Amino acid sequence: MSRELPRLANPGALLTDLYQLTMLQAYFERDMLETAVFEFFARKLPAGRNFYLAAGLEQALDYLEQLRFSQAELDWLGGQGLFKPAFLDYLALLRFSGDVHAMAEGTPFFANQPILRITAPLPQAQLVETRLINLLHFQSLIASKAARVVLAAPGKRLVDFGLRRCHGAEAGVYAARASYLAGFDASATVLAGAQFGIPLAGTMAHSFIQAHSDEVAAFEHFAHSLPDTVVLLIDTYDTEAAAQKVVELAPRLAAAGIRIQGVRLDSGDLGAHARKVRVILDRGGLSAVTIFASGNIDEYLIQRLRQEGAPIDGFGVGTHLGTSSDVPALDCAYKLQEYAGTPRRKRSEGKATWPGRKQLYRRYDAEGRCCGDTLTLADDCAEGLPLIQPVMRQGRRLQPSPPLAQVRAYTRQQLERLPLALRSLEPAPDYPLEIAPALRALADSADRLSGMP
Repeated sequence: MSRELPRLANPGALLTDLYQLTMLQAYFERDMLETAVFEFFARKLPAGRNFYLAAGLEQALDYLEQLRFSQAELDWLGGQGLFKPAFLDYLALLRFSGDVHAMAEGTPFFANQPILRITAPLPQAQLVETRLINLLHFQSLIASKAARVVLAAPGKRLVDFGLRRCHGAEAGVYAARASYLAGFDASATVLAGAQFGIPLAGTMAHSFIQAHSDEVAAFEHFAHSLPDTVVLLIDTYDTEAAAQKVVELAPRLAAAGIRIQGVRLDSGDLGAHARKVRVILDRGGLSAVTIFASGNIDEYLIQRLRQEGAPIDGFGVGTHLGTSSDVPALDCAYKLQEYAGTPRRKRSEGKATWPGRKQLYRRYDAEGRCCGDTLTLADDCAEGLPLIQPVMRQGRRLQPSPPLAQVRAYTRQQLERLPLALRSLEPAPDYPLEIAPALRALADSADRLSGMP
């Protein structure tokens, strides 16, 4: 991807929580600058998810490489009455100089499995918490939702229609990236095409039809304007009557060298309309014209339509995808696991963590499907494939982030290697996770050091 393509504006170092800065000042004043280790993970999976899909690493690394306070930001902080001049001078020179280990984007993960580890001086590792969670949480959330849609719609064309109801511009663009990563074919979000090279797709709005005094005139106008991508929206007035108009219009367009590629349904009983429209199109010699559906689509509706045999060739998925409406948040955390060479462990009720720098090993059965993981210490070994790999050292990427098309292909392979039960929309048994003896021993040691029983 060319770096000359338009990109969302860097929001700057102030996109953080206030307590990150107040803690940093306290660390600075007490000279608490030794190495800290933080890990990002999900605490548990909700009832509506059998797995999560890691996403957002490229943007996380972009953020870490670009992290710095501008003079305008420092001037503003100086006027808030909270921060001392010496600390502001420290912030002026602050750059991320740490190491990052992470799962590859597109890797399925489960509860209590770290997908990213930060090793850096404590103030740096603390400061980046908010934005890293912001980036990794959202794209992993949307990629996981998109993966469910992909698994529910084998062989169907899927287009992201979510921008207009996403929670802000950045969310819309990153939702397009996450859904394409998970296997969607295209997005209607133009900036996502420019920024990430995602194929773009779209048809027309009902307002385009309504702006014309005649529905056929609207179809014909649009077809001549975009002769290579003619998909006509046919449910503005009477869906089946409009399908018949398409049949009558097709020969006239064909004489001009224009082929109607598809029709779109956006309302009503999509299955019933699709069956009637398919009959009309086939009877009119338009068996090659596809039927594309949109309007309140999610993976459950797609599954039901497929089970009913609805002749729908593709889906535009918007609101439910861009907001992950059934599970709108991932129960995730970014927690301190080690400081100054000493393991640290949170023991809060329901939120206990495993201490230390960790590695996750994934095992596969004879059919090549993952069958269980082992969580252990980074310097320990276990059976399986290690999933957490170094991606940044001393604040610089070890290599460029892979092209999105490559990540997408890797994701497809990973989804194919999931057990069939996890690929289903139905709740599945918990995926097996073994906690290695070495990690349990470190947790006991951390408890003793903290005076816990």
